[in-house]
Amino acid sequence: MTTRLPLATADAPQPWLDDPGHRAFLAADARAQFAFFRPALRADGGFDQLDGAGRPVPGAPQELHATTRMVHSFALGQSWGQPDCAPVIEAGLAFLAERHRDPVHGGYAWSVADGEIADGTKLAYGHVFVLLAASSAKLAGFSAADALLADIAEVLEARYWDEAAGLYRDEFARDWQPFSAYRGMNANMHAVEAHLAAFEATGEAIWLARAGRILEFFTAQMAPRHGWRIPEHYSEDWQVDPDYAGNPMFRPAGTTPGHSLELGRLLLQHWDLAGRPESGAPERARQLIGTAVADAWLPEGGFAYTLRADGTVDVADRYWWPVTEGIGAMAALLKLAPSAADEALYRRFWQFAEAHFIDHDHGGWFPEIDAAGRVAETQFRGKPDIYHALQAALFPLVPGLSRLQAGLGRLSS
Repeated sequence: MTTRLPLATADAPQPWLDDPGHRAFLAADARAQFAFFRPALRADGGFDQLDGAGRPVPGAPQELHATTRMVHSFALGQSWGQPDCAPVIEAGLAFLAERHRDPVHGGYAWSVADGEIADGTKLAYGHVFVLLAASSAKLAGFSAADALLADIAEVLEARYWDEAAGLYRDEFARDWQPFSAYRGMNANMHAVEAHLAAFEATGEAIWLARAGRILEFFTAQMAPRHGWRIPEHYSEDWQVDPDYAGNPMFRPAGTTPGHSLELGRLLLQHWDLAGRPESGAPERARQLIGTAVADAWLPEGGFAYTLRADGTVDVADRYWWPVTEGIGAMAALLKLAPSAADEALYRRFWQFAEAHFIDHDHGGWFPEIDAAGRVAETQFRGKPDIYHALQAALFPLVPGLSRLQAGLGRLSS
């Protein structure tokens, strides 16, 4: 059983970001997450999917986004000075190069089972996470990341990047034959995250520029036209497809307020890395974040998963990751310009997470709760990954809007 710390010093007189009690809570939660997920590493170098108690889920394939998120998350831990992160990073980098990478057609397969490619679909969503993993591992000092970074940069350029649109195409069959004309916000949003990490790792301006083009489309064009709610789904020529409904977790119908929270934080990170130009980025970020909170925070707590185009709730299911992104968004706004209203929301989100999502017995976060606030397993089995919740704990610990790993390194020194 993990030690259950209070969220903050009693009657914390200062902002929670500066409160020693809250900072101790954040660090303890992050360490509990590392302790829970570290045993996912198998003797063969792969990663098990874990159930709620940390036991391997029999027969579960290893998916690309899970492999890459483990590498990225433990690279954050390595930069923070946490023990036993290097074996996870090294194994993950090797698994990406030797198992996920398609030796016939190039690129990276969606899933692997028993050491062989199980699903060879080539998704931009998974490929941008390869870029994130390679960049984070490079920032953490792993030379093996260089070859991975070079390869994924080439694949993204050759297969996915649409220079005319300034956005990424979404999906191909294993042999790179297109099987749909779908275009989406989700893969592009995570491309922004990965591009910013790649810029931090390499200093190459193309990564920052392309992140800026993606952000311009979604936050300066789409969001203002749609009441500061970002359409998720598009046609091949990047026209909004309001009737699209795909995978209920990765491509649900309507808009996803958790993505607005995430994109608002990433917009501030890009603006900070770009030298804080007079671009209106902070104002757009606040509009995105404020609208998502006003629309989607439910009276009983937690964020509704999806909204209709007018901002009314469509799917009221409550998952862990929108709350983690709400925490990150409010932390970013507080770092930029502290306010009592943002402080109150930051505290509210953590209070809800601590009461409903954090597993104080085993570590990690439960991914879903039902209408009564009880742990549920309708969309997920066990605990899917460490990525969202770990960043919710670590991002508030560093003072900056960008260069998270450098900030974590300073904390460990």
